Amino acid sequence: MTRKGFTLIELLVVIAIIAILAAILFPVFARAREKAKQASCNSNVKQLMTACLMYAQDYDGNYTLAYLHPGTSRFWYQKWEPYVKNAQIFICPAKPSGIGYSGGYGYNIRGLGGQATPSTYDGFGYYYNDYDTWNNAVVNESDIKAPAESIVIGDPGSNSYSGHGLYLITYGSISYIPVLHNGGGNYGFADGHSKWLAANNVYRSNMCLATRQGLP
Repeated sequence: MTRKGFTLIELLVVIAIIAILAAILFPVFARAREKAKQASCNSNVKQLMTACLMYAQDYDGNYTLAYLHPGTSRFWYQKWEPYVKNAQIFICPAKPSGIGYSGGYGYNIRGLGGQATPSTYDGFGYYYNDYDTWNNAVVNESDIKAPAESIVIGDPGSNSYSGHGLYLITYGSISYIPVLHNGGGNYGFADGHSKWLAANNVYRSNMCLATRQGLP
């Protein structure tokens, strides 16, 4: 019996079918992989917010500043480390090599205040010698008007701005707002929950304000 091979046309058809399937499936796989990173990142943020609340409980309801007096523990993430026991969760999976200071996530130091005077800042404070908050003091849980709507930490930005990994950018330009996960980023709130938000929903939003008094 004579064995008949594939014709050139048949081979081309098979190759074309494989190419079409690859073009359809590869983007699906990429989106699934990014969704997995987003979910893992959100888990990190949730654990960090649990550490945040444990810290506050141990310090009379006070939140830490982003940058404390020079000493053994100088930064917000170092204050939370004893409650975490795993430095890897400070690094967003979308930035596996880490970024600056904490490794990734930033602290909401000034809300929408930008580079204004301390009395207009609506975040959780920056320097040890200049609290940079609306009440010029360490922020206490009792100060926060809407904890479930007040951002404490968030994803690093996708640009190279040096503040990422120490403080979260919530003012100035939307180009600083995190878009690492499907056009948005994961954020932790003062009540301890975490969730993904699109960049447009964060920029100049009331959710940036610990006082919830900066916008109508």
